[in-house]
Amino acid sequence: MLQALKKPLQSPPLSSNIRVVKPPETLLNQLGFEQGYRQTCNLLLSQTQSRSLPKGLQLHAHIIKSGLQTLPLVSHHLINLYSKCQLPLLSRQIFHETPRKLATTWSSIISSFAQNELPCLAIEYFRRMLGERLHPDDHIFPSATKSCGILGRIDVGGSIHCIVVKTGYEGDVFVGSSLVDMYAKCGDLKIARKVFDEMPERNVVSWSGMIYGYTQFGEDEEALRLFKQALCTDLKVNDFTFSSVIRVCADSTLLELGKQIHGLCVKTNFELSSFVGSSLISLYAKCGVIETAYQVFEEVPVRNLGTWNAMLIACAQHAHTNKVLDLFKEMGSFGMKPNFITFLGVLYACSHAGLVEKGKYFFELMKEYGIEPGPQHYSSLVDLLGRAGKLQEAVSIIEEMPIAPTESILGALLTGCRIHGNTELAAYTADKVIELGSMSSGMHVLISNAYAAAGRWEDAAKARKKLRDLGVKKETGLSWVEVGNRVHAFTSGDVCHLRTKEIYQKLEELGEEMERAGYVADTSFVLQDVDGIEKSQKIRYHSERLAIAFGMITFPPDRPIRVMKNLRVCGDCHTAIKFMSKCSGRVIIVRDNNRFHRFEDGKCSCGDYW
Repeated sequence: MLQALKKPLQSPPLSSNIRVVKPPETLLNQLGFEQGYRQTCNLLLSQTQSRSLPKGLQLHAHIIKSGLQTLPLVSHHLINLYSKCQLPLLSRQIFHETPRKLATTWSSIISSFAQNELPCLAIEYFRRMLGERLHPDDHIFPSATKSCGILGRIDVGGSIHCIVVKTGYEGDVFVGSSLVDMYAKCGDLKIARKVFDEMPERNVVSWSGMIYGYTQFGEDEEALRLFKQALCTDLKVNDFTFSSVIRVCADSTLLELGKQIHGLCVKTNFELSSFVGSSLISLYAKCGVIETAYQVFEEVPVRNLGTWNAMLIACAQHAHTNKVLDLFKEMGSFGMKPNFITFLGVLYACSHAGLVEKGKYFFELMKEYGIEPGPQHYSSLVDLLGRAGKLQEAVSIIEEMPIAPTESILGALLTGCRIHGNTELAAYTADKVIELGSMSSGMHVLISNAYAAAGRWEDAAKARKKLRDLGVKKETGLSWVEVGNRVHAFTSGDVCHLRTKEIYQKLEELGEEMERAGYVADTSFVLQDVDGIEKSQKIRYHSERLAIAFGMITFPPDRPIRVMKNLRVCGDCHTAIKFMSKCSGRVIIVRDNNRFHRFEDGKCSCGDYW
């Protein structure tokens, strides 16, 4: 028995289905240092790619036991492991414990900070690396410029660009692409385009960065033109590129073009991407086709927070309030934590449905999720109370909130005053807005209207004069209809359209039917000091009515008429369109700058609460 115990143990035969993973120190002993070192690095790479933190921690422990943690390449892989597992501070600890730091070590830590939304640390460590007299490479420059783009620090980004030129990396496609992206995000599209045009080689990142830049700053035509050029170069665009271009179509309400790009997404298998899905939901919702937005949402296999928010906001804009509340609950069951955008969507839905108590509940619920209400949330809360006629409570919120009132918050109170005819409070609020100093052209008009409604015509004239003196033009009220790939736009009293005669004739015919059905124009919405007859004429040919009449003579009877408008629909037009839908038997969908109104059989989806 004793002799048997002294015999060396024989390893049992291994089944072909069983794999034994040996710890690194065993590998070092049996395979030799170099082979064991390589195997350790390969194992680290495997855990990094799979983002397996528990196994990575076990492997890290074995590395410490074997003494490999001091080797630069092992440290490099450990930094990347914790970076991919979203633990950048552990990456920093590994970095500082590494006695010999190579360029790859610096590259790893700077990349870790940039990828984990710590741009200040990324730039700080880039500066430290330069102090160590190490030269950045094509891996380090993109991380540094990305951080500048996140912070909007074009001054720092410009300095890094100078270093890029000095070190001869300006011709590198990855460095050049990151510079394009940085300048675009910082708002300097001129320099971004210059860098883009001078690149000897471009990849999908450079094209996407430039397109995204144009999209962000409202250069929609240039974004679409560049996208077309990218397709002509046989570039294999990615989901980020598609998402940016679809956003252009959504913001410009170009439904037909958006459908074509959706088809291209399907052909290239990008329609299932969460980024593309979010943009498609916004596209169809903003173009008034909420049914297709629902369909896209259901077909996206992996929904990120952006996808949920896009659907929630779409439902809020289309007055599907119950669906908004259902989606909020459903998010929790999928383990999705709402953010500040989610709550903005929910508060918006409550505001436009008159759900005061629910709105207050969700406003307080934000704090349980660690979200501090910002100016937009307070603006939504004031809007909620103002629309419900609780104007004094809205004033109390403004007086007690921990932040100074902004233009949007006071604007929400002004809107509530206008809806409920409280001209005295409206004029008082207008005075408070003027005390803020600079304001948008839209706010100037809102103030002028508040004074006009209160009968303070002199103050109203002063507000409009100030707008002219500042050289700021009032936004022209526009309504437009898309036919095929062409957009037909109208202004109030427009006589420039080729079919003007038919449009006005249709309005006359429809007007007679509406009057027989009981429609009476409410000229109180004409805030100009003119007589009643002129007021009646002005309100009769508002831009949305011209667009609807054009739709009636253009589209077949069974097709909904979708009209987009850049300003709020006036109260009389809202009433008139209800009569239009009843007298014509047509479905009319109107989007103003606040929400969608679906008119059918004399009723509106907003329930006259808007």
